[in-house]
Amino acid sequence: MNYELLRCPVCGQAFTEDGRSLRCGTGHCFDLAKEGYVNLLTGSKPADAMGDNKQAARYRRDFLNKGYYAPLREALTARYAYRSGSLLDLCCGEGYYTAALGKLPGLRVYGFDLAREMVRLAAKRDPELTLFVANLARIPVRNAGFDWATLLFAPFGAAELCRVLRPGGRLTLVVPGRRHLFGLKQAVYERPYENDEALPHAERLRLVETEKVCGRITLQSQADIQAVFRMTPYYYRTSPADRAKLDGLETLDTEIEFLLAEYENASAAPAP
Repeated sequence: MNYELLRCPVCGQAFTEDGRSLRCGTGHCFDLAKEGYVNLLTGSKPADAMGDNKQAARYRRDFLNKGYYAPLREALTARYAYRSGSLLDLCCGEGYYTAALGKLPGLRVYGFDLAREMVRLAAKRDPELTLFVANLARIPVRNAGFDWATLLFAPFGAAELCRVLRPGGRLTLVVPGRRHLFGLKQAVYERPYENDEALPHAERLRLVETEKVCGRITLQSQADIQAVFRMTPYYYRTSPADRAKLDGLETLDTEIEFLLAEYENASAAPAP
């Protein structure tokens, strides 16, 4: 693990390792968990009250471990297989993609999530990853510290992305493709709709290329069907009556489709 690019969330200074803690020059101190990650959230709310809860994190881990989204993981690792430098996986979740990127020889991979349980599971997946708990709105890392960044199914904050990427650095954004999980939608909704594949635009992030990853999966159990449904925003927007349509299903066949968009940071170099 390498904490060089982390910064104190209180004062912005660099850290030094002090036993099982990270301490900045001002004296702010953050303890390392036994798994090796560090919680850099500040404020009065307990860390476990932020982001996804433990059950949601474990649903996600168990679903991804079965390989349903392996085509996306393979596309990401192929994209970064011959790249080198520092990479930040924003909103890394339980580390399914982060750990795969971390095994590539040329990359120093950092990852963070708002949910402490997600980060804890990611650390258990690969103890060598540099992982921390933090908020996407204010990422406690060095200005222009990263050559690469990945952002999967999470909010797009252009200003913060430009700050953490070096000028010329690249971001890989992943959004659901037009027909992603359409079979699931057909099972739930009377009038299922396709995703719009809208990509964000930002003045200082230039869209360089896109790639489509498509496949078809058969969810093999009621638990897997419920897990993938809970991983989507549809779950929170769907009435209890429509949610109940999935309860009797033991298998479900559906398309999966992901749109990968690569952006280049066109910003001038910020202050260190």
